[in-house]
Amino acid sequence: MPDAAPPASADAALSSLRRLRTAEGAVAVRRATELLASGTDVLPGVARLRAEVGAELAGPAWELARLRARARPAFGADADRLLLTADTLEQAGRPVLAARRAARLLASATGPVADLGCAAGTDTVALAKAGADVVAVDRDPVALALTAANAEALGVAGRVQVLAADVVDLVAAAAGGRVAGCPAAVLDPARRAGGRRQLDPDRWSPPWSTVTALLGAVPRSVVKVAPGLDHGRVPAGVEAEWVSEGGSIVEALLWGADVAATWRRASLVRGDAVLELSADVDPGRAPLGPVGPWLHEPDPAVIRSGLVALVAADLGATLIDPTIAYLTSGAEAVPPWARSYRVDDVLPFNLKKLRALLRSRGVGRVTVKKRGSPIEPEALARQLRGPGERSAVVVVTRMAGAPTVLVCDLSP
Repeated sequence: MPDAAPPASADAALSSLRRLRTAEGAVAVRRATELLASGTDVLPGVARLRAEVGAELAGPAWELARLRARARPAFGADADRLLLTADTLEQAGRPVLAARRAARLLASATGPVADLGCAAGTDTVALAKAGADVVAVDRDPVALALTAANAEALGVAGRVQVLAADVVDLVAAAAGGRVAGCPAAVLDPARRAGGRRQLDPDRWSPPWSTVTALLGAVPRSVVKVAPGLDHGRVPAGVEAEWVSEGGSIVEALLWGADVAATWRRASLVRGDAVLELSADVDPGRAPLGPVGPWLHEPDPAVIRSGLVALVAADLGATLIDPTIAYLTSGAEAVPPWARSYRVDDVLPFNLKKLRALLRSRGVGRVTVKKRGSPIEPEALARQLRGPGERSAVVVVTRMAGAPTVLVCDLSP
């Protein structure tokens, strides 16, 4: 079965949702969950469901059970109460992040909040749990039905009103710092279409023009954007924040003028704690210097937020190349804002010579990292694998514009 089911008409999807919310639907989903948990493959699993619960419920029940399994690592036990589609699960944010956004948005003032483009209602639920009354807006009737159902399932239906409307039109009509009658708003533009990621913000839904219009019209607002957003697009007076967890960017946010507290912010989620690094003005670029005994890789939130110079100053480190976010110094970095690698060798990139060097050092296991290089790390790691017992980290990058390899962390 493909990862995402083919799109169905709104009427068919609504009909499936209604059936899944019945007592018979709940039984079918529980049975599908049991079959999935036992490792049953899709074809025999759906066939057994058809025999047990009927053809109308079998397919939707299997799909919902599959989506809940995907949601469980992020949503925990709540996943087993959510109604989801493949598209809305793709857009759903992690509850811990949604709760953090809601807390910050509501910290300075009270009043209802508009969730513009509510999808499955995960942001709506987070806002309601934080104490806000929420107007959940979408033009998709399936999204509105999912949001209403999920708000009810998670105990916040009394705080949620769903509104069928076009976000573009509502934002265009915003006045007096309000949109949809609310003095605060959350917007999460859909950044996929036809299963493909839309890199151009003008092709988001709603498009970039609506994002900037909202930030200008409703100062107490937050917009989720793509982590790769060009800094040049960030409007004046808006705080841009990049959030990472486990070495990966998990979200990027634009905070309206009434919520903004700085120019750029890097945030690092570590369990229940969030560490923050910020700057009120552009700190510029870190100085350049030769490779020292240690190579430091800043956290991706630091890199994307343009705050590498702050970490460099804290470490007494320099850049190895003006265009590459690798730092170097004479001492290992103290976490969390950078990870350090002990440098053992530096040489121009040449596959044959690199392989010979590793063989001579007895290295057989290699982890490849790259920045500023077109190589595929997995492919290069296979080419460098050998019979030796030692391990190493091979960093492929650029120095003074030239392809360069740093051999790091050679094991004893």
